[in-house]
Amino acid sequence: MREVQDYTLAGLAEAIEGNYLVISLDFQKFSQACFENERSFSRAFAEEFSREARRMIKEEICGKEGLEALEAVEKTGMNLRELFVVLLDFCERSKKPVVLLIDEVDSASDNQVFLDFLAQLRNSYLDRELKDRAAFQSVILAGVYDVRNIRQKIRGNEEHKVNSPWNIAADFDVDMSFSVEEIAGMLEEYEEDHHTGMDVPKIAGYLYDYTAGYPFLISRLCKLIDKNQENKKQFQKNGTVWTGEGFREAVRLILTEKNPLFDSLSGKLAEYPKLDSMLQTMLFTGKSIAYNPDDPAVDMAAMLGFIRNQDGNAVIANRIFETRLYNWYLSTAEMQEQEMYKASLLDKNQFVVEGHLNMRRVLEKFVEHFSSIYHDREISFLEEEGRKYFLLYLRPIINGAGNYYIESRTRELRRTDVVVDYHGEQYVIEMKIWRGEEYNRQGREQLIGYLNDYGKNKGYLISFNFNKKKQIGVYERFIGGKMIIEAVV
Repeated sequence: MREVQDYTLAGLAEAIEGNYLVISLDFQKFSQACFENERSFSRAFAEEFSREARRMIKEEICGKEGLEALEAVEKTGMNLRELFVVLLDFCERSKKPVVLLIDEVDSASDNQVFLDFLAQLRNSYLDRELKDRAAFQSVILAGVYDVRNIRQKIRGNEEHKVNSPWNIAADFDVDMSFSVEEIAGMLEEYEEDHHTGMDVPKIAGYLYDYTAGYPFLISRLCKLIDKNQENKKQFQKNGTVWTGEGFREAVRLILTEKNPLFDSLSGKLAEYPKLDSMLQTMLFTGKSIAYNPDDPAVDMAAMLGFIRNQDGNAVIANRIFETRLYNWYLSTAEMQEQEMYKASLLDKNQFVVEGHLNMRRVLEKFVEHFSSIYHDREISFLEEEGRKYFLLYLRPIINGAGNYYIESRTRELRRTDVVVDYHGEQYVIEMKIWRGEEYNRQGREQLIGYLNDYGKNKGYLISFNFNKKKQIGVYERFIGGKMIIEAVV
């Protein structure tokens, strides 16, 4: 993703440099000490600016005086107001309009001196419009999720830190995600060049189902599938890895790899506790959260691409993000200290026979441990935590050889389907809270319909039952020509 951004910025600079003087800076080169105060920032900024200016211009574009003034700032340092006198004088002397391009803005936006610098930029732009003074023709901020993210990072109780230095007059409503048809079009072009024999509509559907059209995820999954062509002979039974099996292997790989996108996502969870709390609520407790853009946590999650608006409710943006988030939370030190996780580690070698996962056995052992560990907990704990502890038990068992995703069947999440992929086999598990026999019957019918969608004759049902007369255990039922293996906890 970083490489794509670099190519984009370089391409933009190349496209406009005939008519503009483009000064490109990268704030990743600035150490924390550079943001200590205005003078240290001005000195570092002037040094990078003048170095880039010397590389980009000839004297006939901007005279020696402009560069000499910048060199003076490098040596002595100035406050921000004095720095801008020099920068705007540089713009006035330049025979081409000056475009300032700053990359990796998010890496600097925790620092108040940088926010004050942005305020100076904005004031200089307004003076250009109102007083016909020289200023930068344009300022391009790259490596920032959204200009609003800068406002989110303005901290403290001081009044001058409350408002963003930017007034945004126009919304940016371009949908950057790909539709199924657009994904299919790209795959068709690839197929024309490589003749893989893939079923283009089917693979396009898989990609969209798991990514909701997120461009980076689509690109990365396709790259991982393509790499399997060379490295995974077992996927070439039909002469191609561009199959459902090859796609699921790519999903498994992307969920276990480190990449800039996932590193950024996990970083935001640590940085914004309210966002972290909201996402855990969405994933584990079954509570519905309204999509309210005035809620700071919802606004932040939407801006970062974690969630989307679905019928007025906030939902996780796509299956890949959802599963990655589940894995993140279930892998914390706190979770791995839970008795259920430790039990799974001890049990995990007994569930796989000749490469096949024995899901019934998984349910039997889960019921055994859950009933033993949590039998004396209050109903409120069981209702909110039951799903979490099943996933916590399941994950070490399939880790490294399979993956799972969550398919919500109702907005209240009272019934939740977990689809497990393990060595090319799929297991459909429905989890629900016991709400009476009629509700239980409806849950079985829902599961049967879902099994029909997947072409499966066997499904699994976990009932979290709070009736004191319940019969804990695992039972087989044949309903509608399907075998339902139901675990009652």
